[in-house]
Amino acid sequence: MSLAQFFHYQNGQLHCEDVALATLAKQVGTPCYVYSKNAIRENFQSFRSAFERVDPLICYAVKANSNLSILRLLKEEGSGFDVVSGGELFRLMKIGADPNRVIFSGVGKTVDELKMALEMSVLSLNVESVEELETLISLSREMGVFPDISLRVNPDVESPTHPYISTGLREHKFGIDLDRIEHITALLKETQSVRLTGLGFHIGSQILDVQPFMDAFTILLKVAGELEAEGFKIEHLDLGGGIGIPYQDEDEPDLSVYADLLAEHQGDRRILFEPGRYIVGNTGVLVSTVLYRKAANEKTFLIVDGAMNDLIRPSLYQAYHEIRPLHQKSEDSMVVDVVGPVCETGDFFARDRRLPPLDPGDLLAVMNAGAYGFVAASNYNTRPRAPEVWVDRDHFEVIRERESLEDCIRGEG
Repeated sequence: MSLAQFFHYQNGQLHCEDVALATLAKQVGTPCYVYSKNAIRENFQSFRSAFERVDPLICYAVKANSNLSILRLLKEEGSGFDVVSGGELFRLMKIGADPNRVIFSGVGKTVDELKMALEMSVLSLNVESVEELETLISLSREMGVFPDISLRVNPDVESPTHPYISTGLREHKFGIDLDRIEHITALLKETQSVRLTGLGFHIGSQILDVQPFMDAFTILLKVAGELEAEGFKIEHLDLGGGIGIPYQDEDEPDLSVYADLLAEHQGDRRILFEPGRYIVGNTGVLVSTVLYRKAANEKTFLIVDGAMNDLIRPSLYQAYHEIRPLHQKSEDSMVVDVVGPVCETGDFFARDRRLPPLDPGDLLAVMNAGAYGFVAASNYNTRPRAPEVWVDRDHFEVIRERESLEDCIRGEG
């Protein structure tokens, strides 16, 4: 998972693969997202290799980064897909994804979204409530289809992550409480409209300790055994996503221990995963230009042209992202806040960060911005969203154009 071979300094210039980011930025403009195509490919292969013994179906979590070019690349690598909206299903239709390698998750699927998934005949609809199951049964009868479903259970397992991206406790909106399983099975026995084929969980995101996953898997095995004792055939276990990446000198998760447990207890059930951040998180950067260096009382602000509307993670989660100058500087340093031009005090990329002295016109890269970066971008302050670019060895390609001001107001009266 090391970025060293994909983002590195060469002759004092920060490169993505073999392209100097400053050269790229001069042609494309800033702010801009830049991804390493080969880092994405290598991360997918690394994840697949880590769990090779259990031969999983890897369903990339589209919500992490949904650019069509990236989806096509992962399709070519043999990835399936996990979606959480009709819009993400639409993207998969555009790239010709195999519906039999698509799972549809999400706690609030609309009737139209469910119909769309039923028409596509996706591999599995991950049901998250009794109420959703009742709606799905009614739709299935109306449409004359017999879909496979999986129950996403809430294992009530705490995960060491930010509370906004922890999803596996009973207090969270996700999944079916274990004490509601009996109600679900009674409903399933009454109907011939859907077929229960899987169980799953998703306990959160950016988790670096595999023990919570292992605890949740143990609970899932128990539920699977109980359901099979009642006559249901559980063909697959969906272990969700959430495996994190190091943002600030953390240790990488030990996937081999997790794989050992799965191999021991998998039986004849297929294992499914929904990785997102692990595949794309460290493969992208947000490149920005310094506009001003502002001195204020005891603070120094680097005001850059990127903002919270481009990358919201620092504002929303107080997330740490390493920041690197595109041109290596002297050994001198200064403590600064790196902030954007949006009219919010929460518009920052870093606070009290020690960086080399940077002046107006200098370029910097916000690292590890490949996941939950552009996908969460907005037009707040009527700021056009940044372009997305990927690099393949010594050349680059714009895979999403920069929006114009006309794009920002399109559809308004």
